Amino acid sequence: MSRVAIRPAVLRWLLDGDPAIRWQVMRDLADEPARAVAAERARVASEGWGATLLARQNPDGSWGDPGSPRRWEPTLFTMLLLREFGLDPDSSPARAAAKRLGERFTWGPEFGDSPFFEGEVEPCINGHTLALGAYFGVPSERLMKRLLSEQLDDGGWNCEAERGSVRSSFHTTLCVLEGLLAYEHARGATPALTKARRLGEEYLLRRDLMRRLSTGRVIDQQWTRFAFPTTWHYDVLRGLDYFRRAGGAPDKRLGEAVEVVRTRRHQNERWPLGTVHADPVDLAMEAGKGHASRWITLRALRVLDWFASTGGRA
Repeated sequence: MSRVAIRPAVLRWLLDGDPAIRWQVMRDLADEPARAVAAERARVASEGWGATLLARQNPDGSWGDPGSPRRWEPTLFTMLLLREFGLDPDSSPARAAAKRLGERFTWGPEFGDSPFFEGEVEPCINGHTLALGAYFGVPSERLMKRLLSEQLDDGGWNCEAERGSVRSSFHTTLCVLEGLLAYEHARGATPALTKARRLGEEYLLRRDLMRRLSTGRVIDQQWTRFAFPTTWHYDVLRGLDYFRRAGGAPDKRLGEAVEVVRTRRHQNERWPLGTVHADPVDLAMEAGKGHASRWITLRALRVLDWFASTGGRA
């Protein structure tokens, strides 16, 4: 199968970025030798954005203001960024940070002082937490089973289900799917887990990753303008990236979403930062909205390359 062609100037620009981006470009787009990729990945813990975030961890395992009742937000989203950076979970800095977090941080008395990697009650948050536990070597079977038990009849999930909602949310569904996939990669598939993932995927696919089932209209135009970090927000690129991580041949219903990604590329073959979400981590990584983004470009090229090389057209 064919691969997506990348202009040399774009590849050089990507490789000029932070180690967190550079090692992924080397592995996924430049086909560099494994030894070189591993050496570059090791730099995430000691240089650039990864080192900055690791240095911000508080003695109690949290990030942000340790006196804040909402310190879970910078803690959760910092860990998610470290995962996106590809911080090697087997490295000493990663093991130390995860151990400190797992042993010292809880979700608070309102959640029975549940340890971080055991989650709290909202499936969107718990999907993120399950993914982090799986990545950093402490996958929670209890949390996985809880999420399976909370799947709605339409195949997805919704953080508003406890307040009576019977319809799923794109945002929550993708958070949970990402967590279940990470758990499956860490612990292996089970019939119940695979079934739940397939039903959740079908929820998204039936809606072409962006459309209302009732009217066929795009639910939110902002989903076609891509962000990084995404935090808990859904967008089309994040949805496609989930299916890329899941692997296999792409479903034909992904075609329209892939075309959306293609049309967002500028003439210089770089993708802009299309939207910015409130982010409690507060880490300056790139120029602002509308400017070329290495993160969006890397993620978009990976999706297009996967789609083309597995039988789709990009």
